[in-house]
Amino acid sequence: MLNFYKTDSGIVREKDAIDAGVWVQLIAPTHEECLKVATEMNADVADVEAALDIEEGSRIQLEDNYTLIIVDVPVVRTEDDAQNYTTIPLGMILTRENIVTICSEQTLVFAPFLNGQIRNFSTEETLRFVFQILYRVATLYQYDLRMIDRRRHNIEERIEGKTGNEDLLMLYGLDTTLVYFTTSLQANRTVIDKLRRYKRFEQTDEDQELLEDVIVENAQAVEMCSVYLNIVNGTRELMSSVINNRLSNTMKLLTSVTIVLAIPTMISGLYGMNVNTEWVPLASTQFGFAIICLIILVVCAITVWFLHKKDMLM
Repeated sequence: MLNFYKTDSGIVREKDAIDAGVWVQLIAPTHEECLKVATEMNADVADVEAALDIEEGSRIQLEDNYTLIIVDVPVVRTEDDAQNYTTIPLGMILTRENIVTICSEQTLVFAPFLNGQIRNFSTEETLRFVFQILYRVATLYQYDLRMIDRRRHNIEERIEGKTGNEDLLMLYGLDTTLVYFTTSLQANRTVIDKLRRYKRFEQTDEDQELLEDVIVENAQAVEMCSVYLNIVNGTRELMSSVINNRLSNTMKLLTSVTIVLAIPTMISGLYGMNVNTEWVPLASTQFGFAIICLIILVVCAITVWFLHKKDMLM
């Protein structure tokens, strides 16, 4: 999908073609659309399509008449009625008059720009636009990190109740997501540091202040990743300990039950031996069966009391 936008008195309006001050947006574009933009921008089509490769890493590349910037942005995907977080590359081709953004799928990065929610947004201020995009990316990471921590908290609240393999797998998925986020944010930080030394375009005081805000927000997102990763690991260890403890208690109870049931089995087995009745105690007594059953009950009761005292019963 290929779209052209330009701000007019602070309002974003859609255009029909590339002109000075136009923002060119490519979302999951075809090769023909990339070739068209590359031709009109006098850029290499491989650079235009670079961000469409999900394995492309964050980097900044200086060419004679444009600059290619690629960063990782967070996206949410729904699979099997569950939301999963991942990162995809976002490409930006920056010239003195235009900016081209390329992404393999629709993201939440650009919605505030199109809805007029970004203060002092102008498609003609291309470098500032790049900084505003990077600021938006950093805040998106922070938002998704808070959602991840909320999901972890919901799992933690269920630990005292019924927990199982699904919760463990979900925690493992959150752990993996945080690792990906950390890697992507650190790669983005490298790009931002290079932009800090960027001298191709003149940076105003407002641009430099915005860039400092980007650096702070990205660093905060990295710190949040580190903290939440430790918390998720702690929650997973706690859940594993709780599950192991429950299993231990169950095995302890089953062992105690087995011990108690072994007493009547052993006694009845001895009395069931095919021997002369004169050698079997209480065999000739009038209430011998009842006495033997009473003895079994007493021995079982003493055993249960002893096991309870030794904390072998739950």
